[in-house]
Amino acid sequence: MTTLSIGELARATGVKATTIRWYETEGLLPPPARTEGGHRVYGTAHRDRLGFIRHARELGFPMPAIRDLLDLAAHPDRECNMAHAVATAQVTAIDAKLRQLTALRAELARMAEACAGGAAGHCRILETLADHAHGHCADPSHGDPARTPKNVMQPAAIPLR
Repeated sequence: MTTLSIGELARATGVKATTIRWYETEGLLPPPARTEGGHRVYGTAHRDRLGFIRHARELGFPMPAIRDLLDLAAHPDRECNMAHAVATAQVTAIDAKLRQLTALRAELARMAEACAGGAAGHCRILETLADHAHGHCADPSHGDPARTPKNVMQPAAIPLR
């Protein structure tokens, strides 16, 4: 049987030792054996399970979903409908995040295009950032001087400290 210290396990999997201990505390990784001196001793099953967790984290799965997937993996005779549901939910979450990032990118591009340089007191980027009345950055009128309410705080009025 292969045995690994926590440092060796961390190097083998690319997961920090503090994260490994946290996974143990959360019950995602089973407690390791201990030496007479109290040091943790891990085996290949720990390494494999930690690799599963790390891969799931890289794919963006939230911890509750990883917990469910680990439980399913521990019961190979079960139907995998739940794994499909978890993966589908993650795809939906990624799609929502992509829409949000696309809207944020468009807003930042609008801000940058509106900047003509010059004095900071007339900077469209600073003015747009000071416009708190827009509701959210996906609002197409955000940063448009013709549509910006007159009561919006101007950059010169923003306290710097």
